Amino acid sequence: MKTINTIALTGIFAAAGIAGAQAHATFTQSSATEESYVVAALQVPHGCDGKATTEVQIKLPEGFILAKPQPKPGWELEVISGDYAKTYDDHGDKVTSGPVEIRWKNGDLPDAYYDTFVVRGKISGVAAGTALAFPTVQLCGTDGRVAWDEVAAAGVNPHSLESPAPVIEVASKAKEGHGEHAGHGDHAATAPAHEEAVKVGDIEVTGAFTKAMLPGQPVGGGYFTVKNNGGEDDVLVSASSSIAGTVELHEMEMQGQVMKMRKLETGIPVPAGKTVELTPGGLHLMFIKVKEPFKQGASVPLTLTFEKAGSVDLVLPVEAAGPGGHQHN
Repeated sequence: MKTINTIALTGIFAAAGIAGAQAHATFTQSSATEESYVVAALQVPHGCDGKATTEVQIKLPEGFILAKPQPKPGWELEVISGDYAKTYDDHGDKVTSGPVEIRWKNGDLPDAYYDTFVVRGKISGVAAGTALAFPTVQLCGTDGRVAWDEVAAAGVNPHSLESPAPVIEVASKAKEGHGEHAGHGDHAATAPAHEEAVKVGDIEVTGAFTKAMLPGQPVGGGYFTVKNNGGEDDVLVSASSSIAGTVELHEMEMQGQVMKMRKLETGIPVPAGKTVELTPGGLHLMFIKVKEPFKQGASVPLTLTFEKAGSVDLVLPVEAAGPGGHQHN
């Protein structure tokens, strides 16, 4: 059974032209480790024979679970959910269904420009050495269409195909050396990561990361997953870092037809027995008045304080800047 959720977004869309862009639709990060979270950013370098792209559809492969797409100003977001072929484990919870296709609709990406379309998910139950294919279709108005949906058979080089589906190569943890959440978007080879959960009381924190800051970017974001293993609700009340003047708790929310960000003055609730994710495009930390811009391959120290569990220290590896950053007004 499939369900469809649609979100309408408004805003001003701007894209930068890129000369010599690749002809095929590809991911900015072409590999990720087993049992890892990954921010998959699809590059769309051109339209349909000169026509502007108005819709992008990505089919999610089996083994890419818990998907969350990133909204785009000026585009309508459609999430199609269905049953998985297998049952997956997510921090002790059984997962049997979720998003299976993402569509960004009713937008306008001129043929002369380039943009990315981002979805975050977890690679689970997929053996190292597997190439996960994400069949993709671009629509351009009522009659334009480009399909990147050819999946290479075993032993066939995907580059030999005329219209290859974008793929993510799954690597072993041992080979990459990054731990459970190494596939979080664009990890540099030298970026440190937590191989085990950081715990305080009944709270466990996993998958922490941040992103390199672009020139002139005034703030940085922080992301991780929090699970409350206890029988009482808790609240993440504050965060601090020695390399930032302040660290605020933020969320993105719809106000009418506009998506905006706001500071959470009372903290982020973590209900008993539940998992809360801080991700680009959702709940997140905001590092303000940083002493030096975050650089890829470095790390950011962070202290989290929970109302009941207390405080815990962790380190956020700095990934490549990539798409998905925040801009505050």
